[in-house]
Amino acid sequence: MNIHEYQAKELLAKFGVGIPAGHAALTIDEAVAGANELPGPLYVVKAQIHAGGRGKGKFRELGPDAKGGVRLAKSVEEVEASAREMLGNTLVTVQTGEAGKQVNRLYITDGVDIAKEYYLSMLVDRGTGRVAIIASTEGGMDIEQVAHDTPEKITTITIDPAQGFQPHHARSVAFGLKLSGDLNKQAQKLARQLYNAFIALDCSMLEINPLVETVDGNLLVLDTKMSFDSNALFRHPDVEALRDETEEDPAEVEASKHDLAYIKLDGNIGCMVNGAGLAMATMDIIKLNGAFPANFLDVGGGATKEKVTEAFKIILSDPAVEGILVNIFGGIMKCDVIAEGIVAAAKDVNLSVPLVVRLEGTNVEQGKAILDGSGLAIVAASDLGDAARKIVAEVKQAA
Repeated sequence: MNIHEYQAKELLAKFGVGIPAGHAALTIDEAVAGANELPGPLYVVKAQIHAGGRGKGKFRELGPDAKGGVRLAKSVEEVEASAREMLGNTLVTVQTGEAGKQVNRLYITDGVDIAKEYYLSMLVDRGTGRVAIIASTEGGMDIEQVAHDTPEKITTITIDPAQGFQPHHARSVAFGLKLSGDLNKQAQKLARQLYNAFIALDCSMLEINPLVETVDGNLLVLDTKMSFDSNALFRHPDVEALRDETEEDPAEVEASKHDLAYIKLDGNIGCMVNGAGLAMATMDIIKLNGAFPANFLDVGGGATKEKVTEAFKIILSDPAVEGILVNIFGGIMKCDVIAEGIVAAAKDVNLSVPLVVRLEGTNVEQGKAILDGSGLAIVAASDLGDAARKIVAEVKQAA
């Protein structure tokens, strides 16, 4: 789960992390009121969307010459003017794609006199099974580009979960940022604070870009992103309450309500599979046969008839779907349960696109009998390769 910048800063502040003063705003009046509570005379008006590249982004409705989603304002009047332009309009960035995201929230912060920018992040390193800290002197830039062009400017520190954060980790972070004197001490303290927040909140990623050194010699978090392990949210109702469903795909929100793992993609062939690995293989073989998957959807190992029915409805809610491939290997899950769900869903939504089903495993013969006796135009497949070839051919024929 992702949250907005202002929400992430409020969480970090509880762990003692230094952030510029700021106020969230849902309306123009709230933006003006927030600016009036700040010392000024420089303000920053920041669009709050779940995407990066806001400063370089463009508002679709305002034309190519308009300012982006992060703006400096030298008066409260300029804050009001920016809020009026930004709220309710669509911000298109490199991360949103052409669809963009509507700006429904703003963050009005105090201006900061910046002497130097740095990069600092923490994430779960799946390769080592540890939390990794990434530090770089090249703040404010695309870290992937820095890694490609100047990898020597990136320092990576991994932390053994059995030992936890140690003083030498803090020193390594400060060394990676090439800080000395009081700034070095501040960086060490900040690294520990961030690690404590990362662990305590069950984060999956915490990125600060940029971390800034002010002209008066302080380190401040100027921008941050936080994401959380969704499987651990039951331990953090206060964090879960920060979820902004307007920033998520409606189908993905609906899927989460039924405990389905669903991610919308750009193709035209809907996929319903049990197991993440099998789902990835299914998408790969669809592409191998010259088509593109419309989604990743894992119904899990213990799906019920009702769960399968909802999964089917979610796939068909995507107007780009021109055909559906169901690929189920019944281990814990039984093929007859899947078949009942497929038939129920197909009848409920008046299925009008080709459907290819490959079943294998527990109760497979009962499942096939249910499909055969449904009276629906369901194409059976003997294996995964056969299923992919058939759905691609069916979609081409229907077109």
